[in-house]
Amino acid sequence: MAASRAAARRSDPAGRPAPTPEGRAVEAKRRWEAEVVQPALSKAPERKNRFETLGGVPVERLYVPSSTDDFDRIGYPGQYPYTRGVHPSMYRGRLWSMRMFSGFGTPEDTNRRFRYLLAHGESGLSIAFDDPTLYGIDADDPESLGEVGKCGVNVSSPVDMDRLLKGIPLADVTTSMTINGPANIVWGMYILSAERAGVPRDTLGGTTQNDILKEYIAQKEFLYPPKPALRLVIDTIEMATREMPRWNPVSISGYHIREAGSTAVQELAFTLADGMTYVEESKKRGIPVDEFAPRLSFFFNSHNDFFEEIAKFRAARRLWAEAMRDRFGAKKERSLWMRFHTQTAGCSCTAQQPELNVVRTTIQALAGVLGGTQSLHTNSYDEALQLPTEDAVRIALRTQQILAHESGVADAVDPFGGSYYVEWLTDTMAEEARRYFDRIDEMGGVVAGIERGFFQREIQEASFRYQRAVESGEQKVVGVNAYTTDTPIKVPRLRISEEARTAQSRRLRALRAKRSKSKHAKALDEVRRAARDESANTMPSVLAALRAEATLGEIVHAFQDVFGAYRERSTY
Repeated sequence: MAASRAAARRSDPAGRPAPTPEGRAVEAKRRWEAEVVQPALSKAPERKNRFETLGGVPVERLYVPSSTDDFDRIGYPGQYPYTRGVHPSMYRGRLWSMRMFSGFGTPEDTNRRFRYLLAHGESGLSIAFDDPTLYGIDADDPESLGEVGKCGVNVSSPVDMDRLLKGIPLADVTTSMTINGPANIVWGMYILSAERAGVPRDTLGGTTQNDILKEYIAQKEFLYPPKPALRLVIDTIEMATREMPRWNPVSISGYHIREAGSTAVQELAFTLADGMTYVEESKKRGIPVDEFAPRLSFFFNSHNDFFEEIAKFRAARRLWAEAMRDRFGAKKERSLWMRFHTQTAGCSCTAQQPELNVVRTTIQALAGVLGGTQSLHTNSYDEALQLPTEDAVRIALRTQQILAHESGVADAVDPFGGSYYVEWLTDTMAEEARRYFDRIDEMGGVVAGIERGFFQREIQEASFRYQRAVESGEQKVVGVNAYTTDTPIKVPRLRISEEARTAQSRRLRALRAKRSKSKHAKALDEVRRAARDESANTMPSVLAALRAEATLGEIVHAFQDVFGAYRERSTY
């Protein structure tokens, strides 16, 4: 009897098979568009003929279950392919790390800011270095004139790192360092400073950004040609794998790719392609994938298009898990996890009506949280004008704290999971990224693509399209080309004087005067020898040079004596 009733439900009175649930959804949507939508549009047309994400993905009016091919494949949080998150309970168990990106002036100036943030509830440090440090130039070098301490803290020597970290409980606080070209040297400074403070290196927790590939693609703060620079990154992965189990040696970074003008899909695809290159090179070094992969982390931008950003994060976890399992043969669950830090989009902040950046940052932070980030930086509202004042950075931190404790968004895991639109957009972004992977593989990989200017051209073209849309008014930016005002900007200013360079230069002169010249010269010769020996890991020589009180710029020059410098070919 039960079987006959089931058969009846599967057919209509004429004996034809009943439509599937997906078929019923398609038919219902067709009727809705004909009977409800079209009459409404005849009275009130939609705002635009074409709707699309900020990255140019077309957006339909409505999504129904048939919009995704296999609804069951999104899985559960904490299970492969981790689309819905790497942890089963996500923020119900532990909130994301609130890690505010900070640095300016001298090491003492930034140390005071660190203490201020820790006192106001920050749960992890994130160090911003100035341009001379990022370019491996000492503070007293003529090329540093006018730049010391202006966009981050200056660190030119191991003693500077001691000053920067003075009184910070390194055994308890994890530290993220945004440093790339000279990352191996600055990391060495951090390790030795911790050891002098009585904290063994194997207990240190934190992350060095150390993603040199994205420097050639987007940020352009590189010191050596791509291949030897890539080798130095693998040296740090090897050392961290063997000696520092709590340290993430690379934070594979899409943030700067997006800030350079890429679309969300380009950020997703290029970042993961960089990550796969580090995995490939580490395996070539002979490091078993399951020994280093759990300590790789990622860093993404969260931009204005709320749903596109959520979908990007969900697609990224899925794609990385697939690549680690199927392409690289990883076996451990943690090797498949994509853990990532998120920063709200600095390039979206406007100098016009800067108080509106509080709203933009809140939306972007919310997307990062709903996308499942493990840590978060929220930009200050004065981002487009200067380094943040204490009041501005406090508001940015409080934004995260309100999301965490007042909004309820941390209570459910992947609350948009199952949304027809978000699932469709996640699938679409993953598929578009796979197309980029195929193109990159066909040209011989990421390094070959960098040398051919492929990534640079893709980003330039995307950036040009966006800027043209803003200038034409097609893309509205509130306060810039829509809803403008002539009201003067009233923002408290944070000014960094040239005293930072004077102080740092004076300290460098004192350091050079008192150190052993013979030990210093011998240590730099050892850096050059290790650089010439392609079978050697260069990190021991870097640590030895730092112990001999070599400066950042001196060690960089020693590497450049062997590797040479690098000048990018124009892609315009």
